[in-house]
Amino acid sequence: MKIEKGLHFSVNLSGCLSSKIGEYGLDQSATNEWLKKIAPHLDRLRGEIKEGTLEFARIAERRDDIEEARQALKKLSYGARDLIFFGTGGSSLGGQTLTHFSEHFIPDCSQTAASQRPNVIFYENLDPTTLQHVLDRFCLSTTRFIVISKSGETVETLFQFLAALQAVKRAGLDAYYPQMFLVITEPNTHGNPNSMHRICETYDIPILAHPPAIGGRFSVFSVVGILPAIARGVDVDAFRRGAQNVVDIIVNADRIEDCAPAASAAIATGLAELHNIDIRVMMPYADRLARYSNWFVQLWAESLGKDEKGSTPIAALGPVDQHSQLQLLLAGPRRHLVTLVTQCCQRRGPVIGGEFAKLLAIEELRGRSVGDIVNAEQRAVYQALIETKRPVIEIKMPEITAENLGELMMYSMMETVLTAYLIGVDPFDQPAVEIGKCLTRKFLQKTHKDELV
Repeated sequence: MKIEKGLHFSVNLSGCLSSKIGEYGLDQSATNEWLKKIAPHLDRLRGEIKEGTLEFARIAERRDDIEEARQALKKLSYGARDLIFFGTGGSSLGGQTLTHFSEHFIPDCSQTAASQRPNVIFYENLDPTTLQHVLDRFCLSTTRFIVISKSGETVETLFQFLAALQAVKRAGLDAYYPQMFLVITEPNTHGNPNSMHRICETYDIPILAHPPAIGGRFSVFSVVGILPAIARGVDVDAFRRGAQNVVDIIVNADRIEDCAPAASAAIATGLAELHNIDIRVMMPYADRLARYSNWFVQLWAESLGKDEKGSTPIAALGPVDQHSQLQLLLAGPRRHLVTLVTQCCQRRGPVIGGEFAKLLAIEELRGRSVGDIVNAEQRAVYQALIETKRPVIEIKMPEITAENLGELMMYSMMETVLTAYLIGVDPFDQPAVEIGKCLTRKFLQKTHKDELV
């Protein structure tokens, strides 16, 4: 089963079927049954899109907020050498995916223009040594801070924010707080400002509104992902256009078999239910998609891991993880569904020829480009998984562009939502995470009381 209708990439699901991998795949009867099971959930999703209640899908067609983000960033970036993003989880991973995509490829941007852009650095994990190093290392007069928290109450991000404010004040630059900081958080619509709002009001720091109806892990198409993407010269209009392509497919596909997110959700769930394939490995073959794997892990885990349901996502990267994880994937427990995101890279990159080719004892490597090697490795791993009867999905991208990346990320979000509906969980909440947050505050309160004694 190969799906490419309306997409700039194809999704090959045949590696999950018994016709390819025998008893460890789904036969035609089981495939038809799972496609039938997901049909009402696809109808539900279509209804939500048409009614406009699914904000992360609606935002793909918007353009009005892009100019606002551009202007805010332009103002903040004046005189800046470094842009530091503070945020965690969904407030960081989407932006990282977009900026990492651009590190090696900045569309319609000359080298001169690219070199004039401020550096974009993400600090998402709260670590005392790292944060102290950041505040000591950077020249604060040429550093700008973008602080992202949907709720405005994320403890880790609040401490990063306040530590940066404190460092700037110690440097005698506190008069420039409004020029050095920008915050993205939910708007204050009920007259009860969150902590981020209170800090910004105190120091006159500008705020961009985080869409209230979009959760962090679904926020990459909002200002949360768009702002760092603009900072690195990514074509954000094309990125959203790619997302809209997937939304259109969801709404207009005549058959479930033509709707890649629905078909892949159905087949992956069928493998989990019938064969206990409950580990999902995401393995792109491109450095520019490395952060996409990490973003996918949060999206999948936090959306589906509820009520003792869900499957475990693992981030991988090819070809490097052929030398670490592949042994397990080919010969370990039969619990892995591997998704390979491959690219057409033949005849790309350096070619080893002439006198240097003579140094190669392996004849078939002579005169080959680096892209030829990677292309052969992609094909070999796919075939090796098939021959060892391990289920595998291949997403084949002819090229990696902002539009194609938008398609890939919206495809992943739609597949995740449909999987959640199919297994009967809410993809948009994360109730168990709140337990850890409450206990953190409890332990801090106890420690504080003990210190006062």
